[in-house]
Amino acid sequence: MTFKEQIQQGIPSKLPPKAAYDLAINHAPKRKEILSAEEKKLALKNALRYFEPQHHAELIQEFSEELEKYGRIYMYRFRPDYKMYARPIDEYPGKSIQAKAIMHMIQNNLDYAVAQHPHELITYGGNGAVFQNWAQYLLTMKYLSEMTDEQTLTMYSGHPMGLFPSHAEAPRVVVTNGMVIPNYSKPDDWEKMNALGVSQYGQMTAGSYMYIGPQGIVHGTTITVLNGFRKIKLNPEGNLFVTSGLGGMSGAQPKAGNIAGCITVCAEVNPKITKIRHEQGWINEIVTSTEELVKRVNSAKANKETVSIAYLGNVVDVWECFDKENIKIDLGSDQTSLHNPWAGGYYPVGISFEDANKMMAENPELFKEKVQETLRRHAAAINKHTAKGTYFFDYGNAFLLEASRAGADIMAENNIDFKYPSYVQDIMGPMCFDYGFGPFRWVCTSGKPEDLQKTDTIASQILEEMAKTAPNEIQQQMQDNIKWIKGAQENKLVVGSQARILYADAEGRIKIAEAFNQAIAKGEIGTVVLGRDHHDVSGTDSPYRETSNIYDGSRFTADMAIQNVIGDSFRGATWVSIHNGGGVGWGEVINGGFGMVLDGSKEASKRLASMLFWDVNNGISRRSWARNDEAIFAIKRAMEVQPLLKVTLPNIVDESLF
Repeated sequence: MTFKEQIQQGIPSKLPPKAAYDLAINHAPKRKEILSAEEKKLALKNALRYFEPQHHAELIQEFSEELEKYGRIYMYRFRPDYKMYARPIDEYPGKSIQAKAIMHMIQNNLDYAVAQHPHELITYGGNGAVFQNWAQYLLTMKYLSEMTDEQTLTMYSGHPMGLFPSHAEAPRVVVTNGMVIPNYSKPDDWEKMNALGVSQYGQMTAGSYMYIGPQGIVHGTTITVLNGFRKIKLNPEGNLFVTSGLGGMSGAQPKAGNIAGCITVCAEVNPKITKIRHEQGWINEIVTSTEELVKRVNSAKANKETVSIAYLGNVVDVWECFDKENIKIDLGSDQTSLHNPWAGGYYPVGISFEDANKMMAENPELFKEKVQETLRRHAAAINKHTAKGTYFFDYGNAFLLEASRAGADIMAENNIDFKYPSYVQDIMGPMCFDYGFGPFRWVCTSGKPEDLQKTDTIASQILEEMAKTAPNEIQQQMQDNIKWIKGAQENKLVVGSQARILYADAEGRIKIAEAFNQAIAKGEIGTVVLGRDHHDVSGTDSPYRETSNIYDGSRFTADMAIQNVIGDSFRGATWVSIHNGGGVGWGEVINGGFGMVLDGSKEASKRLASMLFWDVNNGISRRSWARNDEAIFAIKRAMEVQPLLKVTLPNIVDESLF
């Protein structure tokens, strides 16, 4: 059977042979026991409804074993035997080029070089899933291969509810992930609903088919590291950045450190992912003992090296050792998956990786106790370094939130705020998001590196032209982005699809996208998919990260994210998504994303201008209403450009009146 025939087949009517469990693959940890006997029966019923009744007797035993052994029903038997990667768009079966582009993006999210736990359909973050099981994948791909431009596929937390009649200007796919009733957003609620097969954690770009590997966050991390050093008035050269996490998003940190030009030490407890990141060139060296690490860092400091070092072990050991050895840490952070602290997002110190995974599944209460103990030690060690001059920032991974819940010493004197800022509060918010700069991205669906190179050139030329007349307030952002895009090829950022990310404002996004569309129309490049990280100006309401620099009391509201996805859907997005529980945890954030296919048509030009303008300025307007000076500047500028835009501006109260 050919690849196209397998896609069109969907769930096979004849059962494929039982699949062997591949030990060479980085697998998700076993999830904790959460279901009662009756709920396990319900989970099996829910799984079996994808299959014809004659197969139930055989599959019920198999699915029951998976549930007991892994805590989830993944349906490993139905994992396709073809290689999983983003094929050139013409290799997909289908009636709609938009649907084929979405298939390209889905397969990229599950590429072994991209996905964290590919056999469990988890892209990054320990639980950021594209689908809950392989039946959902097979059925979704089948629907996409049948779809016309007069239909829309609705996705309920990985489950393809079906194709519904719509129209050519409607989104081809609408995705929701984890959109549960607010009172049921505690971590155990996710565990239970996910085990039952009725909800999933889509992270941000995992469940919205827009993940492009660690490159997706490298640029933002590079900007953060550069501006972190600028904030403390240090040149990165020869100075030290210490952090942890080499998984999906966090794997970007050492690469960003190299681009910024500093010494990076990034701790990771998982040997497999450490090896993968080293093989991919995202880290330069692996060190396995603190003694060796101390020698290597001292040597790098003495020689003012630019180097990234992975420490295979717990980051707490690094912080404590560097304190004892008086090694100055200039910048410090953490990017472990602390939104998922009890299921593999963060590991206790002093316990082996294997033993910790066993404890997580078999004694979850003890595991939680050990994690919280570690968080208290972690925070105490950080406090010792910040007393010596280290600039520490929370990387939006819920580190400070979970440390506070563990009773760590991280609260400010008012006992309301944290003593350390979020990187969005101090860096990304006022310097990027408020001005409308965020992680615009594109994917060349031809799969040709030369197409990506052409788009890099187009984007670079447009930015250089824009910089000539850009106001002083955004010149630094313009120059950082020009430098980034010019170095994109040499930094070898591509993992998986031929994709690129670039921090751009609405003007930049629209001009670059229109230039791409014209190049497609002329036959110079193939079809392009536009998108962004949800971690952007408008897409995400997250009180401890994306909207942490909102000070008018609206940090805990989610109107912006909901308005964003609704507005994108009728302004021309090819697909839209809205999720509960992105990078900082289930119940802690609402975030929305989009994808847009450029095919060289006049209709695509019209759609991109309308949707991209809204997608950015929705967020700027919310930020300006919160009295953020940079956003007030940006939205006034946007109103001058577009006479149809009329935004309510805040009146500023004289402080002396209080």
